[in-house]
Amino acid sequence: MADNGIEIEGLVFEADPAFGIGARQSASERAVAPTLTEDDLALDRSLRPKRLSDYLGQTKIKESLAILIEAARARGDVVDHILFSGPPGLGKTTLAAVVANELGANIKTTSGPAIERTGDLAAILTNLEEGDVLFIDEIHRLNRMVEEVLYPALEDFALDIVVGKGPAARSIRLDLPRFTLVGATTRTGLLTGPLRDRFGVVFRLQYYTPDELASIVRRSAAILGVDIAEDGALEIARRSRGTPRLANRLLKRVRDWAQVRGDGAIDEDVAAQALSFFEVDALGLDGMDNRILELLAVQFGGRPVGLTTLASALSEDPDTLEDVYEPFLMQQGLMVRTPKGRVATERAYDHLGIPMPPT
Repeated sequence: MADNGIEIEGLVFEADPAFGIGARQSASERAVAPTLTEDDLALDRSLRPKRLSDYLGQTKIKESLAILIEAARARGDVVDHILFSGPPGLGKTTLAAVVANELGANIKTTSGPAIERTGDLAAILTNLEEGDVLFIDEIHRLNRMVEEVLYPALEDFALDIVVGKGPAARSIRLDLPRFTLVGATTRTGLLTGPLRDRFGVVFRLQYYTPDELASIVRRSAAILGVDIAEDGALEIARRSRGTPRLANRLLKRVRDWAQVRGDGAIDEDVAAQALSFFEVDALGLDGMDNRILELLAVQFGGRPVGLTTLASALSEDPDTLEDVYEPFLMQQGLMVRTPKGRVATERAYDHLGIPMPPT
């Protein structure tokens, strides 16, 4: 057996220092992963809150986490396993890091698709230390065989592995340090019942209000050294689709526009001009959002359209369409799902400035 590794079925799995965990990234993931410089990564990390007191929004979840963490620290125990669900960009990864910081624990981060085999998970678990937080993003995409290995680890802090094959095969149970698993998913319905039941606490993150997002924008602007007025922050917040990740992204784009086309300061007019330049309209819809509505209202003449048909017309992945674009369009009352397919609403026709077809 190699140092800091575990041997299963003749293969040695070791911790990968590039990920800080014992998991490997698949070739397909490496191919599509964006190339970010250290400066980009450092900037993104700097905008993320480190403590619950710095985390804005999701008030009820923050209060609940504060109680769980305080109780666990008083007992000298680990926090129950936590599942965060909700649309992308609402702060699930940030909350996982906040939990670890509040506990004074190390956090090891991976994702469901990255854990390809049971040996990958075994390497991750055996490299944990007492009290660590293990964060698995997109946990609903875990391989079912991997999931089976995870069950005893969550319930009994033990790892059951089978060594050898055929009549010589035998089962070995390895004791694991007590740890907290924090899972994140955008598709709660795809989680298996047995895995979902093993989380002691389940939180669903909600979209943020414009006022909450404006506070986040002002905080990020202060970190970035950007001069921004309250009305400018609110204008960015109104066009951020209720999502902090997008709010920070738009802030950086507005900052760039203001630096080149203005004096660097951001007020309501500057924010509106910059966001219109980057094709983000007053409702927060971008080019793809408006293209979806135009397809439903014009090309398909208001008839119900199936998800795969719509995805093909847009040259987009159906899962991306369903997870990223549809929730906000439905929340804004611009699109509805019917048994026959997706349909643009009357508000969508008003937004596009075209008459609604007769029923």
